[in-house]
Amino acid sequence: MIAPVWGKPRFLRLCVWHLLALLLLGHRAAAHAPGLGGSVELVDPKVFRVCADPHNLPFSNQQGQGFENKLAELFARKLNEPTSYTYFPQVIGFVRNTLNALRCDVIMGTAVGDPLVQTTNPYYRTTYALVFRPDSGLNGVDSLADPRLKDKRIGIVAGTPPATILAEDGLMAAAKPYPLTVDTRSTSSPQMMTDDIAAGRIDAGVLWGPMAGYYAQRTTPHLTVVPLLKDGPHMDFRIAMGVRRTDQDWKRRLNRLIAQNQPEIDKILADYGVPMLDEQGQPKLQ
Repeated sequence: MIAPVWGKPRFLRLCVWHLLALLLLGHRAAAHAPGLGGSVELVDPKVFRVCADPHNLPFSNQQGQGFENKLAELFARKLNEPTSYTYFPQVIGFVRNTLNALRCDVIMGTAVGDPLVQTTNPYYRTTYALVFRPDSGLNGVDSLADPRLKDKRIGIVAGTPPATILAEDGLMAAAKPYPLTVDTRSTSSPQMMTDDIAAGRIDAGVLWGPMAGYYAQRTTPHLTVVPLLKDGPHMDFRIAMGVRRTDQDWKRRLNRLIAQNQPEIDKILADYGVPMLDEQGQPKLQ
C-alpha cells in the first residue's frame, strides 16, 4: 500500500478522470464475465483472492513477508479458504488491472475515502511520524513546529503531506528530499532515509507510520519513532480494505471479519511496528 498523497489539485483531477474510466471498465467487465450477470461479487467464492504489490514492504511482497500478507492469511484461515494473489505494482492502473479486471477480490490496505474502490470499515488508523536516532538530542520533540528542529537536516518523501508542513515551518531549506515513486524491486525511499538517519547523514526524517515503524526496527540501534499528532488533520488516515463497488455482500463479510478479529489484527500490526491511533487520534494502547 502507498502512503496517501492528497491535497494537490492536479492529482485530484487525475483521480476523478481515472475513477470515471475505471467505472466504465468495471461495468463492461461485469457484463461480460461468464456466470456473473450484471452484479459482480466473487469470481471464486472458495478462494481468498488478494490484489497486492510484489515489492512493497512492510505491506506486501511475493514472499508473503508483509503485514498485509499476514492479514490475508488470517482472514483466509478464518474463512477456511486458501489464499491466492494477483501481484501488480501499486501505481496508476493498479485497481484497473487487478480488482476491476476480476483477477482478485480485495485490496488489503487502502485509505478510507479512496475514490477508486469501495472501502470496508477501517481496521487501523495511523499517522506520519518523526524518526531520529535515540542519541540525537531530539527526545521529547513531537511536532514539526518544535524549535529544536530549526537547524536540523530532515528527510522528507517528496509530494507527501508533511512536505507542506515542513515548508510552512521553514524547514525545507535544509531538508533532504527522497523520491515518492521508485522501482521497489531495487530500492526503497524509506530504507534509504532510515539508513541516512542511522549513519548521521541527516538528523531526522518524516515517514508514513507503517514505514517508519518497520524500518526503524531494522537499524542498529533501533531508531525512535514519534507519531506526529499535533501537525494538522491531514497527517493521519484510517485504513480499510478495498473491494468493487458491486460487492456489497463481500464488503459486509469482510466487515464482520474485521470486527471479530480486531485483537489479532492489532497484534500483527504491532509486530511490524505500526504506530496505531485510537478513535480519538491518540496512541492506541497495545
